[in-house]
Amino acid sequence: MCGIVGYIGNKSAIDILLNGLTKLEYRGYDSSGVALNIDGKVEMYKAEGKLQNLKDLLLPIKQTVEKSTIGIGHIRWATHGAPTTVNAHPHSCNCGKLVLVHNGIIENFKELREELEKDGCVFRSQTDTETVAHLIAREFGKVKNLTEAVRIATKRIEGAYALCVMHQDVKDTIVATKRNAPLLVGIGEHEYYVASDVPATIDYTKKAMYLDDNQIVTLTPDSMVLIDAEGTKLPCKIEVLPWESVSLSKMGYKHFMMKEIHEQPSIIRNLLSGKISDLEEPLYLPEVNLNVENIKKLNRVQIVACGTSLHAAMVGKYILEDFCGIAVDVEPSSEYIYRKTVTDEHTLVIGVSQSGETADTITAIKQSKERGSHILIITNRPDSTMAREADSLISVCAGIEVSVAATKSYMAQLVSFYLLAIYMAEIKGSMEKETLVKLKKDLIKLPEKADEILSHENVVKACARTYANAKNFVYIARGINFPTALEGALKLKEISYINATGYPAGELKHGPIAMLDETLPVLSIMMKGKVYDKILSNSEEAKARDAKMIALTNSTDEKLDDLFDNIIRIPETDEYLSPILAIIPLQLLAYYIAEFLGKDVDQPRNLAKSVTVE
Repeated sequence: MCGIVGYIGNKSAIDILLNGLTKLEYRGYDSSGVALNIDGKVEMYKAEGKLQNLKDLLLPIKQTVEKSTIGIGHIRWATHGAPTTVNAHPHSCNCGKLVLVHNGIIENFKELREELEKDGCVFRSQTDTETVAHLIAREFGKVKNLTEAVRIATKRIEGAYALCVMHQDVKDTIVATKRNAPLLVGIGEHEYYVASDVPATIDYTKKAMYLDDNQIVTLTPDSMVLIDAEGTKLPCKIEVLPWESVSLSKMGYKHFMMKEIHEQPSIIRNLLSGKISDLEEPLYLPEVNLNVENIKKLNRVQIVACGTSLHAAMVGKYILEDFCGIAVDVEPSSEYIYRKTVTDEHTLVIGVSQSGETADTITAIKQSKERGSHILIITNRPDSTMAREADSLISVCAGIEVSVAATKSYMAQLVSFYLLAIYMAEIKGSMEKETLVKLKKDLIKLPEKADEILSHENVVKACARTYANAKNFVYIARGINFPTALEGALKLKEISYINATGYPAGELKHGPIAMLDETLPVLSIMMKGKVYDKILSNSEEAKARDAKMIALTNSTDEKLDDLFDNIIRIPETDEYLSPILAIIPLQLLAYYIAEFLGKDVDQPRNLAKSVTVE
């Protein structure tokens, strides 16, 4: 969840650290801090709230902090302890000479803290991280070697961590290590960069080394030494990253979220490009290593995901079952990992994650891989931990998504599921060729229809203005668009803090209808197809309870004008493909309501984009 950075070299460290933290602010923004070795003394600077507060704190002492060529930094999403300056990272030992930053959760920190307090350590914060600082400092006092102190101390730690450590008495040295949390080292000329993610380093170098669990790297300006948990020296596997430095520009939009919503037509085009070259020919997915023999052996598909990715997975279940005739289970990764894993070599396990670093999903796919399942990963990050575990990969190629509320990555995941379902159906022969050709033809038309929706966003904006003061919101749908209702509700609650809930429309009468009155808006997702008449009836039931009614539809049925207070219309497409178009107005609705309410759209409270702790 948090982001960590480090720099050692011959340049001024502070600007590199702050730039890196800026690129990682999507990972948290409860507090931030840096530690620098200035003229032989370690100094810490911390600020509560967003990163700009730290930048403002450092500005008056710019000339002083610019002297340092070694430092570590942190951007925090609070887990243990309130988001205060005292709880902000870096944390130090009693003497203040050892400092570290940490991403993860130390599960046995209470036991360790009690032990350390008995040993004379005085704690200043409520965090689990400070325990690690005291623990490493105690070991350093015994062995007088920072790398060895980190190695010994981390053997005592249970949980997840990425650590970046400095000591005042160990000149020009940073030690970093990880377990169940992402960490990489960027490699320059007589300089090294440590970071939780590539955006923090890519401005400076494309050469990097990803650390594996329990590896420890020791960095000086002229050396990089890698060891394992037993102290055995390892070769450094250096990669050239397939990334370009990206300017985090809003491109004239007020918020990144709106920019990313408007990028979705291009993302659909990019995803389809090269994969559908001829409607009569099979789809081309070169990194999906499923052939006729693999697919014949499958008796079920298990999809694991969290948050927005879970909603994409639910659409995936619907189309994989219908297109391929194979049973599909979808489960939140956070639930899946705490019960018996029943997958085997006859199960295709699909992990879905924007970042490819979602802790629960990584654990879930590792558990399934141990049981012989084929692992297919759908992610925006082909260089991620999950991608490295994959037997097959679909890289969604959505580009960096800055806004915490996912929009374009959800769209890319949806389209990827359609490509996978068609690909498997073609191999399996489970659908008529004419049907598959029509689906591919309709898929190719979607970018143009998405552009059309965005060209009429003022209709959505007017609707948002009408309902911006609602305290609660209900979204209803049936069939393949039930996940669309869930995702639309999630977007609204994420960025406006309105209590929004998605329901299968048929379940409204089984309890939720008791909430309905003239103050509660109900948004019905009504796409032409086999459940259209059913959801029309459910909408009538809500209207009879005086609810304010909104329709999102591709129907031109004039009867809707009498039933609904507001109607948002989208272009018609095949019912199977309707979730791709239906989500766009719901993203816009959430955006405009949050904007009218004056909320921080790109960085909503209490959230982080990449959830790297369980």
